[in-house]
Amino acid sequence: MIRVKNIRKSFGALEVLKGIDIEVKKGEVVSIVGTSGAGKTTLLQIFGTLDVASFGTLEIADQTVSGLSRKALADFRNKHIGFVFQFHRLLPEFTALENVMMPAWIAGTNDEDVKSRGIQLLNDLGLADRATHLPSELSGGEQQRVAVARALMNNPEVLLADEPSGNLDSENAALLHDLFFDLRDRLGLTIVIVTHNEDLAARADRTLRMSDGVFV
Repeated sequence: MIRVKNIRKSFGALEVLKGIDIEVKKGEVVSIVGTSGAGKTTLLQIFGTLDVASFGTLEIADQTVSGLSRKALADFRNKHIGFVFQFHRLLPEFTALENVMMPAWIAGTNDEDVKSRGIQLLNDLGLADRATHLPSELSGGEQQRVAVARALMNNPEVLLADEPSGNLDSENAALLHDLFFDLRDRLGLTIVIVTHNEDLAARADRTLRMSDGVFV
């Protein structure tokens, strides 16, 4: 599902990624761990086409995305990749349902179909009664589940998560971790998680450790 070959990334004279090779299979959950500054988030951003490598090739869902234009990358990202960040990044002036619907609106999907799917996703994640609430009216755990629903809106093949439980208490973190594996089992999602949470990392099918821009 994800294949990268000799990925390198430099910011000026600083080489952050120093030749990464990895293949993540469909339906696999992979965790990436390592100290701050190891290159984990940079690699995840390249996986998600939010950033581009200085060198190397990236293939997702049987499509080589290296070299695509910015517009083509944005379109590919919207259709194939979902994101969950440490801070939910919900738009404060929109309701939970409207936040979930946002990726489909961007894709130009029919409004009636979008609302129906958004409600279903919130229902599936135990948030049916919170659809009309603003983010400020939700708990931290609820906000992060809304973010997960938003990530699933366009039926992505790949879900990328960057420290997804880093801002949650232990109870809500455990619930979120369970949710990831339930989604993998039910939907066949391929999931890559950057985390400092050792419990979450240990549950993954594989745990990869990064140090100084390489896997060790």
